[in-house]
Formats: sequence, structure tokens, C-alpha cells
Amino acid sequence: MVQAIFFDLYETLITEWENNQRKSIYSIEELGIDTKVFKKAWSARREMRMNGTFSDHQTCLKDIMQSLGQPINENVINEIHQRRVEAKLVPFIEINDEIIQTLQLLKDRKIKLGLISNCTAEEVIGWDNSSLAKYFDDVIFSYRVKQAKPNAEIYLTACQRLKVSPEQALFIGDGGSNELYGASKAKLKAYQATWFQPPFISEKVTGFPRLASPMKILEIIEV
Repeated sequence: MVQAIFFDLYETLITEWENNQRKSIYSIEELGIDTKVFKKAWSARREMRMNGTFSDHQTCLKDIMQSLGQPINENVINEIHQRRVEAKLVPFIEINDEIIQTLQLLKDRKIKLGLISNCTAEEVIGWDNSSLAKYFDDVIFSYRVKQAKPNAEIYLTACQRLKVSPEQALFIGDGGSNELYGASKAKLKAYQATWFQPPFISEKVTGFPRLASPMKILEIIEV
């Protein structure tokens, strides 16, 4: 019997995809770094950003600048950070109605709800004031617990905090960061959320049942 459901955040409960009316994007032009060079350096630091090695966004930017031998302008760093914060607030402004309805129905059925998100502090600054927060019994942000998906430890930590066994829990996410494989390795039943994804993205993840809409979750727990 399913006692708990753990959700991913981005592209599962909220979305940054282009079909958003408000684009959650920002510019790093003032850094004076070629965009491709910056993206490569940013990606190379992904794990350290997610597991809290970098204390904040500004520290990561400074590390990139230092590694490229570029001068650091504190004012520019802070301006770019503020734009990133504003961009990351955008997906929390309007939450999909069906997601809210599904969460409420799950709560009505006494299912415990948890969040497991690979994220940095500025990416989830809108969480507490969002309409999502009240539905969740526990929230795990990777940068806080110093663990990140797909490592099994973060799923096991989530289960321990909700006092459920992995075998009694589901994990639902879009599949980024190999999160579904990690959940499955930790003995949770994993499902791919495809409602925010175009087919060419969702089909890259194989071996897991797909859910085309949030309401499909109710069918799973009723089986």
C-alpha cells in the first residue's frame, strides 16, 4: 500500500519550459564571458551547486570568474544574482490547477507528500510563499541536506523523515539528473511525469511508466 509520494519540483510541479507566458530567463552579459564558455563552466559545477559545496550563487559566479582569470566586480555579481532570483520566482507565480487538485485529493486520502529537489537556495526562494507549500509534509532541498539525486541517500533520507519504507513510497519526476534511476535503486517505485515535457525530451528516459497528467497519480494509488 502506498503511504507516501515524493515529487520532484522543476518540470514536475512547476515549469520553466518555453510555453510559460513569463519566461524565467536572465542575462549574464555583464560578466564579459562568452556564453558557451560560461555554460560549460556552469555545468561543470552542477554537482557542487546542488550539494551545497558553493554556499550561494554569488560564490559560484566568483569561482567561475577566478578560474577564467577574469576580474571580479561585486556590483555586477550582485546584479546578476538579483536577476536570477527574480527569474526563479517566475515558475512559482501560477501553479497548474490540476497539480493543486491532485495534491489536495492525495491529502484527502491521507497520503504523505514529500518533495525532493536538486536545487540551490536562489532557485527555491519562491517555495514558502507558493500555493504548493501547504500540501507537503516534508521538503528536501539538496543544497540543505548536502545530498543530491540520483544518489540513493537523498531518497532514503526522505523516507526516514516521513517514517515510511522505500517500498511503501512512490517517486514522481520528469527524469532529469537520472532521478528515476536513483529512486528505483533506493527501492521506491518511480514514475516519469511528462505533462510539462515535449515528447522529444520525455522519450529520452526509458524503463519507467509515464504519467501524462497529474490526475493519473490517483489511478496508481487506487490499483
